[in-house]
Amino acid sequence: MGIYGEQVVPRILNVACGMKVTAPLRRRVCTGLEGDVVEIGFGSGHNVPYYPATVTGVTAIEPSDIGWRLAADRVRAATVPVRRAGLDGQSLPFADDSFDAALSTWTLCTIPDADAALREVRRVLRPGGTLHFVEHGLAPEEDPNIRRWQHRLEPLNKRLLGGCHLTRPILDLLTTAGFTIREVDIFYEESAPKPMAAQTLGVAVAP
Repeated sequence: MGIYGEQVVPRILNVACGMKVTAPLRRRVCTGLEGDVVEIGFGSGHNVPYYPATVTGVTAIEPSDIGWRLAADRVRAATVPVRRAGLDGQSLPFADDSFDAALSTWTLCTIPDADAALREVRRVLRPGGTLHFVEHGLAPEEDPNIRRWQHRLEPLNKRLLGGCHLTRPILDLLTTAGFTIREVDIFYEESAPKPMAAQTLGVAVAP
């Protein structure tokens, strides 16, 4: 990744992902989490304050050592045990059916192989386990002009933000991986330009 990707991008994301506008979305996506949770793309731990009391423990998957160090104060303040136990969401070091739930917040845009990551999440979830997600991605079909701008801007966005894609079709990725969508809300986050602001928030169920 180089110095920029390893040292600078995690710090940029720590600030961007900690903006006040993300707090209501984090609270919404964490609602209903239960039991033993695996969080892919833990980042610097901005979801930690929103874990509900029904969560018994969180296993954090985070490739960046800088991101994990930036999360230290939040992890220490957590009301549930949080441990880092994996570096790559595309290859999770756990047995099948290990977790009750999974959490992904603005992670699928950056993982190089999102299909592989979602298949791994499905594998480690118990049957009927839930994946709670909020992701930005490809704008709705009824907004073709926004989609065109997303495709134009994506190469620059990937260079600046550590491989972050703007055009991944979130629901298609989830259903292709075998999940059933139980709840979904698709909207534009109002504080950002629309090509960067198409959000998909919901809950998917593992078979």
